[in-house]
Amino acid sequence: MSCSFDVDEQKGRDVWRALLKTIESKIVLTDGGQGMLADVLNDYLWARSDGRIGSLMTLINRGCSLAIRNGDEVLTQELLDSIPVDVAAEETRLGNAAAIRSGQKKARTR
Repeated sequence: MSCSFDVDEQKGRDVWRALLKTIESKIVLTDGGQGMLADVLNDYLWARSDGRIGSLMTLINRGCSLAIRNGDEVLTQELLDSIPVDVAAEETRLGNAAAIRSGQKKARTR
């Protein structure tokens, strides 16, 4: 059984954002900056990971490694799009992204 963050209710969105802010505070990228995950990439990261912590951490860890290697020193959607994660997250990726674009789902608190 896989557990994921539920963003259907405001409380879940608040918890998701708090998680992203905590992770963000530990990232050391020269051009990363405050809000990189919790504000700029919030919905995207939920769609890519399906709200699963393992998928999220894999994506962020691989993304940071690539950002350092390529000299960009920042996580962007373009960079993260180039990184595969686990099968479960990849299978839900397009549906999640479509639900966010249509307004059916949102991970952002604002």
